[in-house]
Amino acid sequence: MGSTKKGKSAKGKPAKSGKGAAEAPGGKPAGPGRRHAPFSELLRCPPGPVDVTAFDSSATPGAIGNKAETRLAMPGFGERLADLQERLFAAAQAAGDHRRVLLVLQGMDTSGKGGTVKHVVGAVNPYGCQIRSFKTPTKEELKHDFLWRIRQALPSPGHLGVFDRSHYEDVLIARVRELVPRTVWARRYGTINRFEERLADDGCTVVKCFLHISPETQRERLMARLDDPTKHWKYNPSDVDERLVWPEYAEAYNAVLTKCNTEAAPWHVIPSDRKWYRDYAVMMLLIEAFEGLGLEWPPGDFDLAEEKARVAAS
Repeated sequence: MGSTKKGKSAKGKPAKSGKGAAEAPGGKPAGPGRRHAPFSELLRCPPGPVDVTAFDSSATPGAIGNKAETRLAMPGFGERLADLQERLFAAAQAAGDHRRVLLVLQGMDTSGKGGTVKHVVGAVNPYGCQIRSFKTPTKEELKHDFLWRIRQALPSPGHLGVFDRSHYEDVLIARVRELVPRTVWARRYGTINRFEERLADDGCTVVKCFLHISPETQRERLMARLDDPTKHWKYNPSDVDERLVWPEYAEAYNAVLTKCNTEAAPWHVIPSDRKWYRDYAVMMLLIEAFEGLGLEWPPGDFDLAEEKARVAAS
């Protein structure tokens, strides 16, 4: 299984930040170089104990080129993703297909969850997309088990669902900030695994992405928000409080990536210091997930020649 270990590619060779060997949708090379493993393998979190500090947050495994070249290619990939999503939506509407795709975005503050939604998911027709951001639980949500609000937000058949933060908050911030006793959050890993397995069995493809940034990159992005009056609304003083417990969050993410990295719903580690690569990598993961469904346009339940004649005569 591939990984993005610090300074190395999935095969143990130095990671390249320039032209790589990405493959365009349909199996054709998207840029110079030889072909490589699918992104679902290239970025998949390896099994066993995980140390997030061992992953290079500035790596660009599978990149098709530099920042400018990648951004130039992104609209084409966006069109492919939109086409695939529309096929899924059409299958649900016309043929009762109950399959759907759920993108889970987790990461430290400023890792780019909102940016990914804007630049990647933004390519999809809004009619076929359902986006949910999970903040501090409301009083109503606290009356139920921690997965209750998650179940309410699951995508409908034919849709691409997006979680900006997710049920993993209940084993991340809940653990770091001791919002519940250890005996409570420790049981949640197994509960989450069973929940995601049921989703997979029910036709929901779960694509989990850990947007991995360095503390230095986060500092730069927070400072950039303070330096730009148009970004002050995005700045939250509590982000600095969370920075002060970065090691504790690293341990919490280590546990998440170790305990909840299953065959039914594996984790992918997305190096996110470079925004352009982050967007590209998530785009490719989604395209691969949709292509894996073998989607075709559903046929009409009418006589084509007869309907053409009726329309012509109308």
